[in-house]
Amino acid sequence: MTALLEVEDLHAAYGPVEVLRGISFSVEEGQTVALLGANGAGKTTTLRAICGMVRPRGHVRFGGRSLGGLATERIVRQGIAHVPEGRGTFSTLTVEENLRLGAYAARNGGPRDGLARCFRLFPRLQERVRQRAGSLSGGEQQMLAIARALMSRPRLMLLDEPSLGLAPLVIREVFGTLEQIKKQEGMTMLVVEQNANLVLRFADRAHVLETGEIALSGDASELMGDEKMRRAYLGY
Repeated sequence: MTALLEVEDLHAAYGPVEVLRGISFSVEEGQTVALLGANGAGKTTTLRAICGMVRPRGHVRFGGRSLGGLATERIVRQGIAHVPEGRGTFSTLTVEENLRLGAYAARNGGPRDGLARCFRLFPRLQERVRQRAGSLSGGEQQMLAIARALMSRPRLMLLDEPSLGLAPLVIREVFGTLEQIKKQEGMTMLVVEQNANLVLRFADRAHVLETGEIALSGDASELMGDEKMRRAYLGY
């Protein structure tokens, strides 16, 4: 497998506060990589730095090309979709309008093809196609956020806390669909998640961030059995 995303010696700060302290990792084509860690460890900042919302120092390469200095819109057009924490849907717009907005940066195919694909993955969204996003349940809003990201036909999806605030049944449904996208479409994913038990069963590899540095890395299955990982994050 080839590295689709390469992050090398990445530093990022908010004013005088340094959040990332020289992290390096890669995500191979078709792979799912998890970023774990406590609040404030730098997980969300890592995703923001990759998609240009934070201006980092260091190197981010996608498909062998540097993303340094590119605006977020241009990074999206390269084939990176970001599903932010809190979903980020447009509450006053309908489900269909939200999805069509996601298609503006599509690399190929039209909105109609994208809508059909999203409705196959998330049939509940088709049932609510004319409903305003703000009136959807939390789980449905998360489905909409993922579907909207898929409308741009990305090569890489950045997912920030997809299980946050959702009931266990809904979490299983959302991650079941992500597993389907991964297996059927070979989608490459970088997932930020605090639910370590959940994401280590879903991911291929994982990195644990502590105060802006990578403290632990490895295959997800191996980290499940790591003593430090079990004590700090898995609760057994």
